[in-house]
Amino acid sequence: MSVRTTVAVAATATALLCLAAVPAATASEPERGRLFLTVSGAQNTWIRGVQLTCPDAGGHHPHAAAACADLQRANGEPDALVGEGHLCTRQYDPVTATVEGDWDGRPLVWHKTYPNACGLDAATGAVFRF
Repeated sequence: MSVRTTVAVAATATALLCLAAVPAATASEPERGRLFLTVSGAQNTWIRGVQLTCPDAGGHHPHAAAACADLQRANGEPDALVGEGHLCTRQYDPVTATVEGDWDGRPLVWHKTYPNACGLDAATGAVFRF
């Protein structure tokens, strides 16, 4: 067996061992929530949305791990999210945030309008930061 073949076999074996270990580590954690999050502008002039699956931080959310951690602390209740509380201007440019899906096996449908995007971010932290 050549050195190149030996290295290739060793690399393949290592990769397979790593892949085999991943499901065992995540299989013990049940899915907490599968959510579709949206943010829209006044009178639906624009809208964006992402899917978020917790606790594995799946979906397309750019801050999925932080969003899942925030939702876990709030027991899946968007009104119980503890944002960062940073200061915002008083500019009125309303945005509406929505959550649809399930958390711990119960359906979750929620929406709330904030005075502006900064107010949303200050109140909800990473959850709607996409």
